Amino acid sequence: MAVSISHLGYRKLSRVIFGWQAADRTSLLALFILMEVASHWLWCLVVWWRQDVYAPYVNVTLLYPLWIGVTLMGAYSFWMVSRLSPIRKDNDALHQWQAILVTLYSTYIAVVIVVMGHSSLVAGVSLVGGAMLAMMLVQRRYVWRAFLGHAAVILAVTLLPYFGVTLPNLRQMSISSFPLGTYSYLTYSEMTAIENAVSAAALQKGALSWDSLSQLRYSSAFFWRATHIYMALPKAIFIIYIFRALLSILDESKKETLQHANQDELTQLNSRRYGLTQMKQALKSVDNQQDFSVILLDLDWFKDINDNYGHDVGDLVLAEVAQTLRQFFTDEAIVSRYGGEEFLIVLPDTKHDSAMLIAEQLRRSIAEQVITADDDITFRVTASLGLYTLTHGARSCIKQAHATLVQKEAESELNQSQKVKLRPNKRGARKILTAQLPQDICQRLISTADKALYEAKGRGRNQVVSANAMLAEEDVGRRKKQCGGTL
Repeated sequence: MAVSISHLGYRKLSRVIFGWQAADRTSLLALFILMEVASHWLWCLVVWWRQDVYAPYVNVTLLYPLWIGVTLMGAYSFWMVSRLSPIRKDNDALHQWQAILVTLYSTYIAVVIVVMGHSSLVAGVSLVGGAMLAMMLVQRRYVWRAFLGHAAVILAVTLLPYFGVTLPNLRQMSISSFPLGTYSYLTYSEMTAIENAVSAAALQKGALSWDSLSQLRYSSAFFWRATHIYMALPKAIFIIYIFRALLSILDESKKETLQHANQDELTQLNSRRYGLTQMKQALKSVDNQQDFSVILLDLDWFKDINDNYGHDVGDLVLAEVAQTLRQFFTDEAIVSRYGGEEFLIVLPDTKHDSAMLIAEQLRRSIAEQVITADDDITFRVTASLGLYTLTHGARSCIKQAHATLVQKEAESELNQSQKVKLRPNKRGARKILTAQLPQDICQRLISTADKALYEAKGRGRNQVVSANAMLAEEDVGRRKKQCGGTL
């Protein structure tokens, strides 16, 4: 599609980099070039129209070929704006046109900088800002080569006058010191401009006074500095505006990406990965005297719901149950979709009795909820829950056992290094100091709660089973067996 000015809105412009095809992005770059060339063409028009005023500062003879070159570049950019869409599927041809566009523009802007008088402001904006913008729209390797070539041209323009090379220059008046015989830091091009200005003034007026020379100097300096600002400032503002828009959409994309990564799309709950991450962080920050409860919830007969009513109704059930979970728990709880019809609920700083009460109330809330599907179909669902509470005492025992294991591993590494006469490994000592809970502690807690959930399923579903009670019963059974059944 052809690019128009209407595409330059704040939001649309920022999405160009991510949504448009390569041909459209190249066409947009051609539009940006066309806008800059149009400003140059307008400058030539104003100087030509008021040449009676600007003739002392501008070489009008050189203005005409420059104006023709600007017009040709503008016509080419205008053609490129609509030319690239028909070849959007031909990558080879598209890359060739991109290389041609970047090369022509780099050459054009270098010529403009040279002819209009070398300005660090114009050169800097064109070299850095233009290159960064172009890299977002076309092949970076073309822009990188053009950037290096442009830098080489600027360097050459700076050095060539010191070797006696005269470059074409529109600037006819750039006096910064007088008389010429005194020492001052003037480049060769500035000295030449002074001589030309003196000659031109002498021929036009017949005599050159100090007052007229001073007036010419200030007028020339103002005109050319205003020209350089006109060439550079709008372009700089435009580039900063575009980068601001792009950074805004990058921030939005980052937020959206994190949301998709951290949030389950169907239920709007935490994703499994993000839920486990939050669980690990909560487990690390829990105090030594606080218990840590985990609930694993599974909807009963969910496969039958999908088979009888369809997957759309099954998704509706998951969304309704998720809404119940969001309304039921406070922000302290970590609620995530663990997988399929399973939900993981983490309750930091929650004792076992309180967690059992919460789980039972949740089970009742889900059982009382009426699901309304299409065609006025209504039904209820139930859930089975497995609960495990890691007490602060059990957590201390796990920490101690893990630290002992890490210490043994460190001692083994130390003995091994001594056998081969290596420097003692201090990493093991650091491991002992930093050893807390094992890395897989979260998975252990979930696995324990899952056993209770499996037991709840086996007992007929729609109930809460405590893994702590199961472990206590197993412990009593082991003791009875060890004591010959006398307990």
